[in-house]
Amino acid sequence: MIFMKRLSYCCLAFSWVWLWSCVTPQQMELIEREQRRLRSESTNSVSENASIRKEIDSVRSSLADTRANLQQVQRDMNALKEKIEEARYQTDRRLGQSSQEGDQRVKDLEGRLAKIGEDLKALTARQEELRSPQEPQKGQPAQGQTPPEGGGEFVREKVTGESEAVRRDYEAASRLLEQKDYRGSINRFKEFLKKYPKSDYADNAQYWIGECYYALREFDQAILEFDTVRRNYPKGDKVPAALLKQGFAFAELGDKVDARLILQELINRYPQSSEAARAKQKLKTLES
Repeated sequence: MIFMKRLSYCCLAFSWVWLWSCVTPQQMELIEREQRRLRSESTNSVSENASIRKEIDSVRSSLADTRANLQQVQRDMNALKEKIEEARYQTDRRLGQSSQEGDQRVKDLEGRLAKIGEDLKALTARQEELRSPQEPQKGQPAQGQTPPEGGGEFVREKVTGESEAVRRDYEAASRLLEQKDYRGSINRFKEFLKKYPKSDYADNAQYWIGECYYALREFDQAILEFDTVRRNYPKGDKVPAALLKQGFAFAELGDKVDARLILQELINRYPQSSEAARAKQKLKTLES
C-alpha cells in the first residue's frame, strides 16, 4: 500500500514536470497575464461587493427609519381619531342635552298656558255662577270683619236725577253696606242692577259689589266684579277706583305680576286721579 502511494506521487510529479516542460515562454506570459487579470477582477469584485453591502445596509437603515416613521404616524393618526371621536361624543351629548332642555322648556310653557286657560275658564264659570245671590260660604270671614289693606270707606252717594224707586232701592243697598252687612248688600245691589241696568248709578252698584267681596276677603270674586266695572262701564267715574282695588286684590292673592300690571295701567290711563297716587305708593311696596 505504501509503495502504491509513493508511486502515485512520483507519477503526479513527473506529469507536472512534463507539462511545464511543454509550455513555451509566450504561453507562460499569457498564463501569468491571465492570472493577473483574474486577480484584478477578483479584487474589484471584492470591492464592489463591499460597496454593495454598504448600500444594502444603508437601504436597510433607511427602511428601518421609514418603518419607524410610519409607525409613529400611525400612532399619531390613532390618537387623532380618538380625539375626534371624543369631540363628536361630547358634541352629540351637549346637543342632546340642549334638545332635551329645549323640549322641557316648551313643555313647561305649554303647561303654564294650559293652566292659565283653565284658570280663565274657572273664573268665567264662577262669574256666571255668582251672578245670582249666594249664601255665605263656610270658612268666610264674618260680617263686620275689618276690610283688608286698601279697603275704602263707604261714602253714600246722593242719588239725584233718578226716580223715587231707583233712589229707594239704591239707598237700601247702601245702608246694608254702611252696616257692614256685606252679603245682604251684595244681594240688594245685584237686585238693583237687574231692575235698573240703565241707571246712572249702575256702575256704582257694580263697584260696591266688588268692594263687598273685597271686604269679605273673597279676592278672586272681587277681581271679577271690579273687572265688570271696567268692561261694562268703561266711561263711568268708578273705573279708576275699580282698577285700584283690582290691583290690591291681586296683591292680596300674592300675584305681584298682575297687581303691578293693573296698577301701572291705572297710572297710565288716569295719571291725575287720586287713585293713581295710591297706585304709585302701592307699586313701591310691591317692588321692595
